[in-house]
Amino acid sequence: MSRVNNDELHVVFGTGPVGLAVMDELVAKGVRVKMVNRNGRAKLPQGVEIRGVDATDPERTREVCDGASVVYNCLNAPYNRWPEMFPPLQNGVLEGAAFAGAKLVAIENLYLYGRVGSKPMTEDLPYAATNRKGRTRAVMARDLMAAHEEGKVRVAVGRASDFFGPRGGLSFMGDRIFYPALEGKPAEIFGNLDALHTYTYLPDIGTGLVILGERDEALGQAWHLPAAETLTTRQFIEMIFEESGQQPRIRSTPKAVFRIIGLFNPIVREFPEIYYEFDEPFVLDHLKFEQAFANHATPLREAIRTTLNWYGGHPQE
Repeated sequence: MSRVNNDELHVVFGTGPVGLAVMDELVAKGVRVKMVNRNGRAKLPQGVEIRGVDATDPERTREVCDGASVVYNCLNAPYNRWPEMFPPLQNGVLEGAAFAGAKLVAIENLYLYGRVGSKPMTEDLPYAATNRKGRTRAVMARDLMAAHEEGKVRVAVGRASDFFGPRGGLSFMGDRIFYPALEGKPAEIFGNLDALHTYTYLPDIGTGLVILGERDEALGQAWHLPAAETLTTRQFIEMIFEESGQQPRIRSTPKAVFRIIGLFNPIVREFPEIYYEFDEPFVLDHLKFEQAFANHATPLREAIRTTLNWYGGHPQE
């Protein structure tokens, strides 16, 4: 077992919502943090270093990871270019962590499992995805564990469902839901509103990934990060409106509309292959993590209130 040491250097690749959630947790612990993105620009707290690096370049990732105790891979690739762009990003970060002799903690989503029916998702499910993004995730997950088993780098993986929270941005339960809820406007949504769906609070993702970086017993395994109780998407959105003091207003977008928009928008064109996640039950089981490290999930109403407060202080541009 190991714990965060304030003299250690923690390197976080990615300044998107997940990377910043990890940064928040590390800063709260008072450790040294270096953030890495492609352009070297981001609004960060005082004392947090930022470096601009092409993560597909192993020479640069080795340089930026030098001296690190833990490296966190929170990068993402353009949504419509996962197969060709995502694995090289992961490979570059892996090379940097291996050079430094650091632990590598990676965030993954749940695409690799494919369709699971109505049963909750557990870490022992086969990687049965048949679409492009799910297969890409499966290949990347296997590559990470192979590197660990070969002794190249010590790896722990955290997996989370669709996230929400401060800086939620373009996520399914992000700007397009929280801004309308504050303004009393209809929330635009798609899929089966009455199917159970786990949503994970961004700060809880940050906490979970840092725990995996602290605990040696997490290495060599994938862990589902804790989330609050699972509701239907309709119940979740209604709770957001209730906490904002507004009457719930929900407008569902038919699946056919995305196919039409996708003719002109390459990002939207990718939605149909993962549409099943929002049309069927999509429930995350995090019992393994809870039994090993405790359940740190923020109560849902508290998480929603904090998120609404953040959106209220960051007007939509």
